[in-house]
Amino acid sequence: MDFKATLKEYQERVEASIASLVPNTKTRPAVLHEAMRYSLDAGGKRLRPCLVLAAHALFESKNDPMPAAVSIECMHTYSLIHDDLPCMDDSDLRRGKPSCHKQFDEETALLAGDALLTYSLWMLAHNYRETPKLANDLVCELGKASGSEHLIGGQMEDLLGERATPTVESLDFIHLNKTAALITCSLVMGLRLADASDEKVELIRNAGRHLGLAFQIIDDILDETSDAETMGKPVGADEENKKMTYPSLYGLEKSRKKAQEHTAEAIRYFDEIGGNNTLLIELAKYMEQRIH
Repeated sequence: MDFKATLKEYQERVEASIASLVPNTKTRPAVLHEAMRYSLDAGGKRLRPCLVLAAHALFESKNDPMPAAVSIECMHTYSLIHDDLPCMDDSDLRRGKPSCHKQFDEETALLAGDALLTYSLWMLAHNYRETPKLANDLVCELGKASGSEHLIGGQMEDLLGERATPTVESLDFIHLNKTAALITCSLVMGLRLADASDEKVELIRNAGRHLGLAFQIIDDILDETSDAETMGKPVGADEENKKMTYPSLYGLEKSRKKAQEHTAEAIRYFDEIGGNNTLLIELAKYMEQRIH
C-alpha cells in the first residue's frame, strides 16, 4: 500500500463530500453559510474524517462512510471556531488564515459554530435513516464525544486549568476529552459503519484514546518548538495563557517519549483488531511525526 497516495485519495474524497453535503454559500442566510464554509474550506489535514474512512476500510461493508466523515469534520471545525473566539483563546489565525471571527465578526462566528455543531448530528440522523440502529449508534457516539463530559467538558477544564496548579490527573482529563474524544469517536464511527463486533469496537476505542493523547502531546510540543508560519496558527499561546500542557509538566524530552509510548499502544490495538489495518498503523505513525 502506498500510504501517501491513499491518504491523499481519502483527503480528496473528504473535500468532495464536504462540497456536496454541506450547504453552499448561496444558501440563505448567505453570510452564515459563507462563514461555515470559510472555516470548513480553510484547509487542514482532515485527520478525523480520514480516521473514519480508515476504520471503515478495516472490514468489508456496504455502508457509505462519507456522511459520517464529513459530520466529524463539521463537529471539529465548530470546536475550532469557538476555541478561537475572543472569550476563549482569542486567536486571530487558524490554518494560516484569519480565524472566523476575524474574517467575519464575533456574532457570525458564534452562529457558524452553532450551525456546524447541529448540522453534524443532523447529517448522521438523515443520511443513515434507512438503517435506524446504525444511525442511532452514530448519533450517540458523536453526541457523547462532543458533550459536557468530553469535548466541551475538556474545554471547560482547560479554562479552569489556567487558574490552577497543574496536575497529572487534570492534564490527562483535559487531553482525553478535549482532543482524544473526537479522535476516538472517528475510529469508533468508522468501525460501526463496518458492522464490526462490540469486542472490536472496544479495542478501537482503546486505540483512539492512546492515539488522541499522542496527538495532543505532539501539539503541545509544537506550540513550544514550532513557528506560526509552519503551524498556520499562533504559537506560544499555551505558555502565555498558563495552560496545562505536557511540556510544562514533564518537559520536552519526556513528553516526546510519552507520545511515542501512546502511539505504540495505539498500534498494538490496531494489530489486535486485524483486518486491513496497514493504513491505520501508518496513520498513527504519521500523526506522531507531523510537524504542524
